[in-house]
Amino acid sequence: MAIKDENEVTIKVTCSQDELLNCLIKNGFKEGRKFSLDDYYFIPKKLDIKNMSTREILSKSIIIRYIVDNGDIVQKITFKIKDIADNGDIISQKAINCDVLNIEDAKKLFKALGYYEIMNIKENDVIYYKNKFELALKYIENSDILIEIETESNTEWDTIEKIKNIISKINIPIEKDNYFIKKAENELNKILGRKIN
Repeated sequence: MAIKDENEVTIKVTCSQDELLNCLIKNGFKEGRKFSLDDYYFIPKKLDIKNMSTREILSKSIIIRYIVDNGDIVQKITFKIKDIADNGDIISQKAINCDVLNIEDAKKLFKALGYYEIMNIKENDVIYYKNKFELALKYIENSDILIEIETESNTEWDTIEKIKNIISKINIPIEKDNYFIKKAENELNKILGRKIN
């Protein structure tokens, strides 16, 4: 079992894919590795989701992930813990991961434990890098293009504020009023017919 403990910025791109790539290339970024995620969100059947916020629902969810990374297949169960401020900023987050041998068996196990699949999010990611600084372009199927950048200890981007500063210098066309897009919340709001934050 692995525990991943760092924060990240996730922002929505407001231009076309071509404009975004031109901007990154103009700023000296190079294309790196590519991978895809196929995430299945499971929640307990006993939840009264009509009387819960989307965030509360997701705090009870288990993600069963199917990842294809440079031809390698990784299958895992993920549980995320996020500390979110009243204004929507993510103060801290942690992901607890457990590798599994067969994603279909993992789904069957959680169904037997009283969970059901509430959502499936598919995305294709491309890492772009400049020196050691990396950002992930996240192409969400039938949805948005997002950019995700993780803090990294002992670097010039080890805090959220430092990442925001670097992003402003790159001048990427983004929604500048929200550095903490919550992909799963937005997609679940669409499924539930709720207003997207």
